[in-house]
Amino acid sequence: MTTGVGRRGWVRTHARLLGSLGVIALVGLLAVALALAVRPSTHDNAATVDTTAAQLNPSASTSTSTASVPTTMAPMITATPLATNDGKTSAQRQLVSAFVVSNADLQPKSIVASGSGLFFAQNMMYRHNMMVFDRAGALVAKIADDVDLAAFGVAGGVKAQGAPVEAVFTRDGSSVYVSNYKMYGPGYNPVADDSCGRGRWDDSYIYKINTKTFSVDKVIPTGAVPKFMAITPDGAQLLVSNWCGFDLTIIDTATDVPITRVNIGSHPRGIAITKDSRYAYVSVMGESKIVQVNLATRAVVGAVGDAGSTPRHLLLSPDDQFLYVSNNHQNSVRKIDLRAGREVGIAATGTEPRTMAMSDDGESLYVVNYQDGTVSKVRTADMKILQTEPSGVHPVGVTYDAPTRQVWVANYTGSLHVFIDK
Repeated sequence: MTTGVGRRGWVRTHARLLGSLGVIALVGLLAVALALAVRPSTHDNAATVDTTAAQLNPSASTSTSTASVPTTMAPMITATPLATNDGKTSAQRQLVSAFVVSNADLQPKSIVASGSGLFFAQNMMYRHNMMVFDRAGALVAKIADDVDLAAFGVAGGVKAQGAPVEAVFTRDGSSVYVSNYKMYGPGYNPVADDSCGRGRWDDSYIYKINTKTFSVDKVIPTGAVPKFMAITPDGAQLLVSNWCGFDLTIIDTATDVPITRVNIGSHPRGIAITKDSRYAYVSVMGESKIVQVNLATRAVVGAVGDAGSTPRHLLLSPDDQFLYVSNNHQNSVRKIDLRAGREVGIAATGTEPRTMAMSDDGESLYVVNYQDGTVSKVRTADMKILQTEPSGVHPVGVTYDAPTRQVWVANYTGSLHVFIDK
């Protein structure tokens, strides 16, 4: 039987115990609250990165966020290990699936690497934005394509939206130029198609975007339905192929003012420029030819033999001797010896090859095959197909990031599939 004094001691002891437990519980709750406060949200400002989907089903779609990163904030760039020197050539390595990036605002026509860790995806008129990712696939910024043209000095300019199609970085990576397929706004006729004739379509604009603030700094006039762009290796000129303008716009990069337009032919597309910045090769898809442009005289000075049907994308070998061409409707990629003036190799990569990328050593091509949903790796020495891997539905763009050996594929249906050549 418990005495009165015993009962009081029991009460005091348990009160102290309960008080201690309360303090512990309160500290625990505060710790949880602090962790939640500082933990990055899994829903805001993030794309979905799915490594399982990349391994098992490259065309798989995952739920995503549509929030954009405010351009006033410093971007958070995820650290990604750089490739080490393994003593191999690119042709000796294996293309391996790494991950797939999906986002509700993503419907990329192209993907372009800066070489310093940024990847710009251009989402056309379907999403009216450009999206920027880091090497881990994290969303860094989403940039709307709407501009006030009058504010950029366009006489009679209106508030309009663009349709981002292709991009090219300046040599120092401080800016990126983005072509707009067409403009949307008062007074603009947004109708254009792949079979357009010359002289019946509105001219469009190039955006110059700051890669630190992710803001549009300049708007530069160009021709009708601009598509591909390239900067001369000396950094002095920006070249733009105008699909429905049948011409090539040449822009002075020091002033960002157009210098001239060069008549090219029906539906110009790909551009490749020699290392000395003297000549440009331009594919003319509508006429199944490739022309050579003298960049000093700014005139067409010749044509390349054995161009094949519907030449689309162009790449030059590191020594400028060989020109690689994706022939869209011939379902192949050809190698042209510019000294001999003829085709010296061909690879049947798949149905409707579109964009190509080249490894940093020049020994491999990465080619996306639009209708097959694949990416092919081709050895440039003999045009042997080393690999063909599933990439997703309707791959249309591809880029190569030399520091990590990542190969990014843009699937038109709304994803980015990232491979590593290792």
